Amino acid sequence: MLKNDLFLRALKGQNVARPPVWMMRQAGRYLPEFMEIKKKYDFFTRCRTPELASEITIQPIRRFGMDAAVLFSDILVIPQAMNVEVQMKPDFGPYLPKPIRTQRDVDNVIVPDIHSELNYVYQAIQASKEKLDNEIPLIGFAGSPWTLLCYMVQGQGSKTFDKAKEFCFTNPSGAHELLQKLTDTTIEYLKAKINAGVDAVQIFDSWGGLLSPTDYQEFSWKYIQQIIDAVKNHAPIIVFGKGCWFALGEMSKSGASALGVDWTCSARNARYLSGGNITLQGNLDPSRLFSSPSDIKKMVNEMINDFGKDKYIVNLGHGILPNIPLDNVKAFIDAVKEYKS
Repeated sequence: MLKNDLFLRALKGQNVARPPVWMMRQAGRYLPEFMEIKKKYDFFTRCRTPELASEITIQPIRRFGMDAAVLFSDILVIPQAMNVEVQMKPDFGPYLPKPIRTQRDVDNVIVPDIHSELNYVYQAIQASKEKLDNEIPLIGFAGSPWTLLCYMVQGQGSKTFDKAKEFCFTNPSGAHELLQKLTDTTIEYLKAKINAGVDAVQIFDSWGGLLSPTDYQEFSWKYIQQIIDAVKNHAPIIVFGKGCWFALGEMSKSGASALGVDWTCSARNARYLSGGNITLQGNLDPSRLFSSPSDIKKMVNEMINDFGKDKYIVNLGHGILPNIPLDNVKAFIDAVKEYKS
């Protein structure tokens, strides 16, 4: 039995004394203790070593006491398992030396045995659960099929993912074949994560906002909906589509337990667009954590008042930035814990 189930109660839409709080990318790069591990081990070694991944998962909880932990991993472990080489280059980010550009490339992508290929993830979940000792829930995550396709076709990060969009629009049948392979793999991956012990899962559609509303339906949302349909009866599922405010109405009817909101959509608009009945998560601009601790506490209180304390999970509007002062992170978390309606 969890000692602090505030996060899970918020996902169920139950009344709470205050909303729960966690931060996307909280397990990682802004923490000095994480940087000590980073000096010794490369990125995917950290992901693939359960003892390291679980230690990184727990580090922010020890320091700040969030209401949920998020497993340290990466969305690109899925393409790796699907026979696509992925490197993580220092000061550059993800790099795929052989991006998907042709039908033959799509044919070479496999739907793997996720139990053997990604066993290290499930071991990291079990190790993290042991360290958490039923204190708080553990969140697992995956990238949306569209977001994974973006990296697999572009070959690296991009502001526009122009090559990924060109591939979809010039070879839609190949794109849909790849998206379906990614969807099938992600469904099995998330189910295995739940079986290993995560209490909830989140889908990151980081690049969904690069698509028009019509193209979003075709190349992203219908695949996310498949994942929700397959997973929702096994654990709560949160969908975060960055820049996807235009889809909040449809997302709210999807069967997801909660929807993430980025900082470009106000609380009022998010409640209106989502119909007002689903739990929302977000949405402080991550750069706002550069503000003074007193300003952060004021903004957090205003944000909770705007969203309402129920059916709400406090978070950032995207992942925490690497150079945020620790005192400012503490101010963010403490403001939520001290909140009185």
